[in-house]
Amino acid sequence: MNLIQGLSREKLALALKKSDLYRSLWKSCDELRGGMDASQYKDYILTLLFVKYVSDKAKVDKNSLIDVPHGGSFDDMLAAKGDAEIGDKFNKVIGKLAEANNLRNVIDQADFNAPEKLGNGKEMVDRLSKLVTIFADLDFRGSRAEGDDLLGDAYEYLMRHFATESGKSKGQFYTPAEVSRILAKVVGIGRDTKQDETVYDPACGSGSLLLKAASEAPRGMTIYGQEKDNATWALSKMNMILHDNEIADIQKGDTLTNPQFTNSGKLDTFDYIVMNPPFSAKSWKNGLELDYGRFRYGTPPEKNGDYAFLLHALTSLKSRGKAAIILPHGVLFRGNAEAIIRTNLLKQGFIKGIIGLPANLFYGTGIPACIVVLDKENAQARTGVFMLDASKGFLKDGNKNRLRDQDIHKIVDTFNRQVEIDRFSRMVPTAEIADPKNDYNLNIPRYIDSSEPEDLQDLEAHIRGGIPNPDLDLLSPYWDAFPSLRDQLFVANRPGYSDLKLDIAKVQQAILDSAEFKEFQDKARDHVMRWFEAHRDELEAIEATTVPSELISTLANDLLKRFKPVALLDEYRVYQQLMGYWHEMMHDDVSLIMSDGWLDASKPRMAIVDKQRKLTEEPDLVIGTGKNAKKYKMDLVPPSLIVERYFAAEQAKIDDLNAAADEATLAVDEYVEEHAVEEGLLADAVDEEKLSKALVTARLKTIKSGGDPDEIKALQHAVKLYNAEAAAKKLTKDAQAELDVATLKKYGNVTESDVKTLVLDDKWEATVARRVAAEVDALTLGLVVRIQQLGERYVTTVGDLAAELNALESKVVAHLSAMGVE
Repeated sequence: MNLIQGLSREKLALALKKSDLYRSLWKSCDELRGGMDASQYKDYILTLLFVKYVSDKAKVDKNSLIDVPHGGSFDDMLAAKGDAEIGDKFNKVIGKLAEANNLRNVIDQADFNAPEKLGNGKEMVDRLSKLVTIFADLDFRGSRAEGDDLLGDAYEYLMRHFATESGKSKGQFYTPAEVSRILAKVVGIGRDTKQDETVYDPACGSGSLLLKAASEAPRGMTIYGQEKDNATWALSKMNMILHDNEIADIQKGDTLTNPQFTNSGKLDTFDYIVMNPPFSAKSWKNGLELDYGRFRYGTPPEKNGDYAFLLHALTSLKSRGKAAIILPHGVLFRGNAEAIIRTNLLKQGFIKGIIGLPANLFYGTGIPACIVVLDKENAQARTGVFMLDASKGFLKDGNKNRLRDQDIHKIVDTFNRQVEIDRFSRMVPTAEIADPKNDYNLNIPRYIDSSEPEDLQDLEAHIRGGIPNPDLDLLSPYWDAFPSLRDQLFVANRPGYSDLKLDIAKVQQAILDSAEFKEFQDKARDHVMRWFEAHRDELEAIEATTVPSELISTLANDLLKRFKPVALLDEYRVYQQLMGYWHEMMHDDVSLIMSDGWLDASKPRMAIVDKQRKLTEEPDLVIGTGKNAKKYKMDLVPPSLIVERYFAAEQAKIDDLNAAADEATLAVDEYVEEHAVEEGLLADAVDEEKLSKALVTARLKTIKSGGDPDEIKALQHAVKLYNAEAAAKKLTKDAQAELDVATLKKYGNVTESDVKTLVLDDKWEATVARRVAAEVDALTLGLVVRIQQLGERYVTTVGDLAAELNALESKVVAHLSAMGVE
C-alpha cells in the first residue's frame, strides 16, 4: 500500500533551492574539469546557464527583453543530446540566440565543437549530453532576479569557484561578493538614490561589483562600465542580462589608455564610482596618449598604476560624486610621485575615509587591501579622514579568508555613522595627518593601534600570591553585566590583590549557576521571543511575491537593533547566528513556501535517485526494508518536528526501549569481557578473537552431553543474554517502525495552520533561540579562561617554589647519603 499517495510532490514541481542549484552547477563543472583550465570552462558553464535562464524566462514572461527565437532555445540544445553533431548544433543554437539579440561575440565566446577541449567523437557527445542534461533538471521559470536573485547568487558561487581554481594570474575578473557589498554600501547609494542616477566601474570585470552597487538603490540605477579583457567583458554583458539590466552600457577597451566614456576630449562624469582595478599594474602607460586632465594632482609612477586608476575615478566624478576603490595598502604610504598625489588629494579634501581589509580576501593576490572612499561633496570643508581597521574580522575558508555577514554589517555601520571604536575606527584630523611626523602618510597603524594590550605579569603576586585587582578590573564588562559575580568568585587577599573562593575547575559551573547569569539568559531568550513575535504576521504572509532578500534584511536588522543595548553580548555575533541559519536552511524554506505554498511545501516526496537507482540525497524517513523500502524527503517539515509535537509519548517509549537495549548490550559485553579470555569459560567458543551468539550456540551443541558443567552453564547464560539483547532491539525496531508509519500518515492530516506552527515556532524560532542561547553560554568561556589563567599564574608563589626546591634538595641529599656519598 502506498502510504503517501496523494501527498508526495513531484520533483519537477519543487522550488529550485539554492543548495540544489549550487550542487547541479558544480556537477556540471565536473564534466568539463580536466579537459581545460577553469578560466576556460567557466565560459561553457556560464553560457549554458545564460541560455537556460533566458529560455525559461521567455516561457513565462512575454515582456522579456531577450528574444528567444525558434531554433535558438535551450530546448533546441537539449534535442541535440546524443547527436553525433552535438557540438556544432550547440554552436548554431547559441548563434541564433546571439543574432536575435545583438549578442554576437558576447554569448558565443565558448566553442562547443572544440575537440581539443571537449574530446573527440563519442567523448564529446557523452560530455555535452551529460552537461545539457544537468541543466535540463534546473527550472528557472519561478526564479525572479529582481526578487530573490537566486540566479545572481548562483553566478557569484560559480565566479568564486572559477576564481579559486583559475589561480593567481586569472582571478582578477571577480571581486568577492562580500567586499562588493561593502563598497556598495559605503559609497553612499541608498534608499533615496534615484533610478536615473549613474554608477560607473572603469574596470568592471564580470560586472558583479556594479550590480551589487546598483542593487542598493530600491528602484535600480543607470549602469556604466568598461572592461578591457574580451572574454571578461562578455561575462559582464551576460551578467547584466541575467540580472534584468539588459540596457546597462558596458564598453570594451583599456580604461586608462582608451576610455570609452568621453565627450569633446573630456571624461564623462558620474554620480557614483565603484572599482576593483588590477593591483599595481606595471604597464598602465603603454599606449597612453591623452590624459583627459586626470593627472593635475600628480603623475603616477610609470611602473605602478594604482593612482592612475584612482585619479581616473576622481576625474570621472560629478561635482558631488562619490567613489569607493579597492587598492593595495601601498597607496597609503608609498613615497615619491605617489606621496605628492596623496598629499594633494588630502589638501583638497577628496579622501573621505580609508577601510583596511583582512589579508588574503582576493583572488590573484594574498596581500591585504584597503578601500579608499572619495567624496567631492563639501571636500574643501573636510577636516579629517575616517579610518577603520577591519583586518581582524574574517572567517578562514579553505586557502582564502572571507568576510562574514557580521563583519560586513559592522564595517558598514561604523563607517556610515562615523562611530569611533577603540582599536577599530577613528576620525583622524587632517592636522594630525599633515603633522611633519606623519607627513601625509595614511598608513592605518599610525593612527589606530588594533593590537591586543600586552598581558603584563605582576612580580609581587608571583612573590606573595594573590590575583592582582587591576587584572580583574579589566574584566569589568562581565562585572557590569553580573554585579554580584565578582564577590561570589573572589575574596580579598590583601590591598590590591584577591584570591579565588573556589577551585578553578568549578568556576564555569558557578557562573552558569549564578542567578544573574540565569537572568541574563532569560532576557536574551525574551529578546528573541519578542523579536519573532513582532515579525510573525510578516512570516505567516510569505507567498509567491515575497522578496527574500528584503525579508531577511528586515528580520536581521531588527534582531541586531534589539540586542544592541544588551550589555556584554555582541549584537553582531547575534546577527551572524540568524544570517548563518538563513544561508544554511531558512532561505531554502522560504523559497519552497513561495513556490508551493505552505501546505504543499510540507508534503513528503520520494528521495531522488539517479539512473543507476542510487540515492543522490539522504532520506529523512524510510518505510519498510530491503528492496521494498520507500525513502522519503521532507524538505520543509522534517519528521523530528512532527514527532516532537504529535508523538512525544511514543518517542519517550522508544527512548526507554533504546535505553533497555543498550543495557542488554552492555550486559553481553561485560559478560563476554569477563569470560571470553584465555582459560575463561567462553574461551573455546571464540573464533578469530570474536564471539557471537552463533559461536556460543555451536559450542553449546558440541559439549551439551559430557562437557564441563561450568562451561555449559556459562554458555547457556551467554545465550540467554544474547536472546535478551535481540529481543530488546526487536522491540525498539518494531516501535520505531510503527512510529515512522504514524509520522508519515500525519503529514496527510496537518492543516496549513499546523504547518505554520511547525515551521514558525518549532523550527525557525526554536532554532534561532538555540543559536542565540549558545552565544550567551559562550560568553562564560572567555571569562572562565581568563580567571583560570590568572588563578594558575599566581597560585604558586616564589616561596612555594623555594620550599619545593628545598624539599627536593633534601631528598637528593638523603638518597646520596644512603649510597654512601657525603
